[in-house]
Amino acid sequence: MDGLNQTVEKNFIILGFSSFHEFEVPIFLLILLVYLTTLAGNLVIITLVRVEACLSSPMYFFISSLSFLEILYVSVTVPKLMANLLGISKSISYIGCFTQLYVFHSLGITECVLLAVMSFDRFLAICNPLRYKTIMTNKLCFTLAVSSWLVGFSAALIPTTLATRLSFCGRREINHFFCDLAPILNLACTDISLNIAVNSSVAGCATMIPFSMIIVFYINIIIAILRIKSAEGRRKAFSTCSSHLIVVALFYGTAIIVYVRPKGSYPVDYDKLLALMYAVFTPLFNPFIYSLRNNDVKEAVRKLYKRLTV
Repeated sequence: MDGLNQTVEKNFIILGFSSFHEFEVPIFLLILLVYLTTLAGNLVIITLVRVEACLSSPMYFFISSLSFLEILYVSVTVPKLMANLLGISKSISYIGCFTQLYVFHSLGITECVLLAVMSFDRFLAICNPLRYKTIMTNKLCFTLAVSSWLVGFSAALIPTTLATRLSFCGRREINHFFCDLAPILNLACTDISLNIAVNSSVAGCATMIPFSMIIVFYINIIIAILRIKSAEGRRKAFSTCSSHLIVVALFYGTAIIVYVRPKGSYPVDYDKLLALMYAVFTPLFNPFIYSLRNNDVKEAVRKLYKRLTV
């Protein structure tokens, strides 16, 4: 028990981008700009969906849910990263570190499931248009959205709980800009083979099952679109899911680069830059992808702007 208390009492040191010390202030300014833009962009999407009647469909409900998730996603890591870059505090408590780890991975898994739910919505809209409104009711939308969060926060609990049972010795320096599983496991002075096996299993199931569902849904969507006789009809059908496809490609593309490629294939500092793209910059792009490629969202923005300026 005394050993456990000592483990909990000690803080971790997050090294962040200390090896780029001369660039820490420019990096801080860039991250601050990205963070504020991400918050503003996603808040605009959420506001538009709530106030504009033309965005009251299930598709936009799920988009607003994704925007809310992205706000939380960046807020888990970015404030601590900015404090680290300014030299305000490079330490993080044991409880704070594992809370950040748990919430970050919970939100990542939730996004995987939510993207699969959004592909299911597009599948019903394009492949079963006559039954779409009777199937995709408000109750089902709410249930699917809540289920995404429950799956994410339940799945991430398993590897996080196992990680908290490890003993840490020596200098507790996390060579990353937030508490992630791999750099934390590198600090353990006990056997981590079980952790690695469980982490791989959870990560594999949490990412590949939703991704496989997305592929299946979009195969059926593409088949249905190809059966549409007019070119204009095919264009309109595909335009309703093209933004979602871009978001899926961006999210899974960066996640695979960071977590699936062989460890040690790039220098540690390069790993941090890749993780920065995944954890900070990807949430920035989503509201712009949905707004710039969506006529309904652009029209809602114009209406809201007129209301605010009149």
